[in-house]
Amino acid sequence: MPELPEVETTVRDLNKKVLSRAFIGVWTDFKKIVKKPEDFEQFKEELKGKRIKKIWRRGKNIIFELSHNYSLLIHQKLTGHLLVGIWNLESGIWKSKISGPLSKDPMNRFLHLVFTFDNGEMLALSDLRKFAKVELWKTSELKESEGIKKLGPEPLEKEFTFQKFKEVLEKKKKGKIKQVLMNQEVIVGIGNIYSDEALWRAKIHPFKDISELKEEELKEIYKAILEVLKKGVELQGESISDYRQLSGEKGKFDRMRKVYRREGEKCPRCGTSVQRKKIGGRSAHFCPTCQTL
Repeated sequence: MPELPEVETTVRDLNKKVLSRAFIGVWTDFKKIVKKPEDFEQFKEELKGKRIKKIWRRGKNIIFELSHNYSLLIHQKLTGHLLVGIWNLESGIWKSKISGPLSKDPMNRFLHLVFTFDNGEMLALSDLRKFAKVELWKTSELKESEGIKKLGPEPLEKEFTFQKFKEVLEKKKKGKIKQVLMNQEVIVGIGNIYSDEALWRAKIHPFKDISELKEEELKEIYKAILEVLKKGVELQGESISDYRQLSGEKGKFDRMRKVYRREGEKCPRCGTSVQRKKIGGRSAHFCPTCQTL
């Protein structure tokens, strides 16, 4: 978390809220969250006065293209999410001046990086476990960086056809389908939630090796990936854990969640108890009756 739908929701909202704004200041209580440059004071100085020209997403990365050929990259990682509002720092704690979720939802209180804009509004990074990554690049260097170039195709772009899906899986040759779908060098944006949900829709066991998948099964997986990601974006993400929208509100995908974190509950398709098993240090949730090996 957050995955493609959550990051895409954030980017779309950022374009509505902060496009054309200029950074005038930045605060942190955890300087290590800024990875590039390593010197936070240098980061602060280089960012000051830069205006946001474009905001876009590559995989799970949020990229702010700025004036003077700079780009700010934010990867929210496991527990991070961005918020837009106005806060006051009182006795070392940021207090929202806007009532509602920004002040009431406990998931919105872990502010470790706060940017101030030229209109007085702020962009804050709430991150419970402080795993998020923030980097300031020269735009031309970022686009040619290994971290960006090694990413796989975007599943919601027109170019991501069924044939393209087959090609990227064939390059991988083998591996359990759940793990392959979550590999950002194969396809970007899919994590634990949407891989579980897509495989349930496709009736494919998460431990099935991709070398064993038939053409019809691949078509079902491809179709399911597009369906769950599009629905995730439409419903503004899943907030079962830490993720919140820029406004501090929860996403609404939870109403569509069939198996993810539903261990022991009845499969909505057949009534069998949903199971959870470890796979490469992560968890896979599935129906043992609908999704057989």
